[in-house]
Formats: sequence, structure tokens, C-alpha cells
Amino acid sequence: MKQLLLTTLIAVSLAAFSACSTKAPDLGMAEGKFAVCPANVDCVSSQATDAKHRIDPIKATGDPNKVMVDLGRAVESVFGGKVLLSEGNYLRAEFKSSILRTMDDAEFLYDQQAGLIQIHALSRGEVLDFSDSRDQIEEVRMFFSNMQ
Repeated sequence: MKQLLLTTLIAVSLAAFSACSTKAPDLGMAEGKFAVCPANVDCVSSQATDAKHRIDPIKATGDPNKVMVDLGRAVESVFGGKVLLSEGNYLRAEFKSSILRTMDDAEFLYDQQAGLIQIHALSRGEVLDFSDSRDQIEEVRMFFSNMQ
């Protein structure tokens, strides 16, 4: 029994270790669209059409500069959140996941005309999906709405 527990602990540790070292994915927009969420990765997108990956965009109105500053503050209010790039109406961030400390990536695009911030967030690892991407975005949404 002890050997099974030890083997399981080692396997989980190695999986977490390898997920932590995974390279950041190539993100960005192509023709106004985010990349499609991969089937085997914890991923959410406001542009997804399937229920598993779909998440509502964040409602936002007003000056793009203020919206993007508030969005950056909301991202950095979430545990492990860090803004990597904020350029115009596009923001890229990364989050350290809460359980295994793997890195997750997110990108946001403010569509001022529609009054929405489009979202694409995904985990770098494929192991032990804890739905961190969805949870992190919901936290960003909560912090952001409190700033508006």
C-alpha cells in the first residue's frame, strides 16, 4: 500500500513538473478571431461555439485606455495573475494555477463598439484538468466589474 501511494505521488509530481515547464503557446488574433480551443486542454473562449469551451465575454463600456488599465488591474488582482503585454485594445496575461502551480495563458480583446471584452484562456499543461482557466476568468470578471 505504501509503495502504491509513493508511486502515485511521484507520478503526480512528475506530471506537474513537466506541465510547469511547458512553453507558452503562440497566442494572438487572426482576422479578428482567437485560436480554436484544443480538445484535450483546459481552455475557454468567448468565441467558442461548444458548451465545454464557451464563456461569456466581459461587459465593458467607456474609454479604451481606462478599460484596459482596469482590466490589467483585475488580472493582477487574481492569484498568480500577471500582465505580459497591453497594447491598444489587446491584453495578454499569464496565471499560475492554484493547485499544481502550472502556468495558464489568457488574452483579452476590448471591442468598444460591442461593449465587450472577448476572452481566450488556456492551460499550458494537459494533465489533471481542474478548470483553472474558467475560474481565473470568472475572478477577472468579478474584479473588473467592481472597478466599473
